[in-house]
Amino acid sequence: MNYRQVKDKIILKDINSFNIEQILECGQCFRFYKISEGHYLIIAKAKVLKILQTDEEVIFYPATIEDFKNLWISYFDLNRDYDIIKQLLAEKDQYLNKAIDYAPGIRILNQDPWECLISFIISQNKQIPHIKQVVNHISRRFGQYIDTVDNIDYFAFPTAEELSKAKEEDLRACKAGFRAPYILDACKKIKSGEIDLEKLKYLPYEEAKTTLLNIKAVGPKIADCVLLFAFGKWEAFPVDIWIKRIMESLYFNREISLNEIGHFAREQFGNYAGLAQQYLFYYGRQLKIGK
Repeated sequence: MNYRQVKDKIILKDINSFNIEQILECGQCFRFYKISEGHYLIIAKAKVLKILQTDEEVIFYPATIEDFKNLWISYFDLNRDYDIIKQLLAEKDQYLNKAIDYAPGIRILNQDPWECLISFIISQNKQIPHIKQVVNHISRRFGQYIDTVDNIDYFAFPTAEELSKAKEEDLRACKAGFRAPYILDACKKIKSGEIDLEKLKYLPYEEAKTTLLNIKAVGPKIADCVLLFAFGKWEAFPVDIWIKRIMESLYFNREISLNEIGHFAREQFGNYAGLAQQYLFYYGRQLKIGK
């Protein structure tokens, strides 16, 4: 990886396995907006960042070298060699090999655990545009102002302390619907220390998952999403209705339970099951496999 600063831009060259569209559009995050082809705006780490990808380089702006080193290298998992992992996964089976070839630029983001948790609680029975809308409403109402970019005000996602001040009707006004009391339950358990998100990263996968399941409405799929996208536990294999249909169509040719799919995936893909899920999810959604 080769990068340099030019004014308020960080220009990244010689980076393999990086496609900003595939990274953001594979269902792992919700605070992004597409400006044009290969050009996105994201809100993360209490920053507003634009990313422009061309055939030769990836440009992060506005950004300093310090922000790039301290925030964005970790957030985009830039120090990991995905080429080696893809070679290992591609040998597992023909379906995953095709999925990797279809979207070779996917990376797993390292997101804020609290924001990731609430975002996936919101995601229940909602399409991605609606999830993004609710997260934005909550951020504008309860989060701290970050910056104004292109005449639009952007706000950080509220902390558990900030969001705990909300009432159920406030969250419903943000279009959270039936998820409002679940959000408040998460606020209560995190704020009280009943669940310590910081400690989860040091727990084994199964123990961390069991802990998250103590939050109302957090089932195996949401727990696996949070463990994969915020805690780097790549053995997690989130199974929603989409990945269920994809796996049934590609691997089983019959209906199979969510638990059986998760068990099969962890056996088949091992410690890289989570990354395999992202390749298969993106591939299956784009080609409408199992729909």
